Amino acid sequence: MSTYVVGDLQGCYKPLKKLLKKVKFSEATDKLWCVGDLVNRGPDSLDTLHFLSDMEASLELVLGNHDLHYIAIHEDCAPARSKDTLDNLLNAKDSQELSDWLRKQPLAHHESLDTKSGVENFLMVHAGVAPHWTLQKTLNLSAEVQFALQDIDYKAFLHHMYGNTPTRWHDQLEGLDRLRVITNYLTRIRFCDEIGTLQLTVKEGLSSAPQGFKPWFEYETLTPEATILFGHWAALEGYTGKKHVYALDTGYAWGRELTLMRLEDKQLYSIPS
Repeated sequence: MSTYVVGDLQGCYKPLKKLLKKVKFSEATDKLWCVGDLVNRGPDSLDTLHFLSDMEASLELVLGNHDLHYIAIHEDCAPARSKDTLDNLLNAKDSQELSDWLRKQPLAHHESLDTKSGVENFLMVHAGVAPHWTLQKTLNLSAEVQFALQDIDYKAFLHHMYGNTPTRWHDQLEGLDRLRVITNYLTRIRFCDEIGTLQLTVKEGLSSAPQGFKPWFEYETLTPEATILFGHWAALEGYTGKKHVYALDTGYAWGRELTLMRLEDKQLYSIPS
């Protein structure tokens, strides 16, 4: 049995199938983890969700910002954007079923696995975490958003989800502002300062950090309790420079590669766009 984690799919169903064939993936014995952004930008968001939902017993996933955006559009809580490629998914007969399925998914997943170096804790998120969050705090905060997405008033959250404020976490935050900032850390973070203040407008690589900000994974206060797996930041091209932080989005939707990592030995497998 092997556990594989794949970078941002963004509706690229055929490359995913090709990559799984390359590693001889078996739904009966293997597990697939997805770091979020399952849909949008690519051509086959509907087929991607059909494939993943059908293999749910062999799947772990976290939601990314594009997945939440699809849910919000579907629920008439946000307008579509000019660059979206979600029409086939939004117009599908089972779009409601697929949206409901995504609303049940978490923003963070934790699991301990036997690896070549021994038992290892893994934390999978789409974009990252606040540098001062513990593993348990991250999971607890993810659970708050997951609950809000399934609550009877979930549309209130979807309406309020967009925006860059509050700019940092503090424990006294309440209500929809609290949910928004949790969501921004887990699905949108790239750069922050040492107290976790978010800088959400700069999207380029490591060298583009604004003054006073660094990539979220470069702070000494980052939780040491787990190996962190994330996507979202294609400009990193899979490089973090950190031993226990792995960037899986290698930009297939932007003409580069789709990457899969076997967690037991950290072996990487890629196919070019």
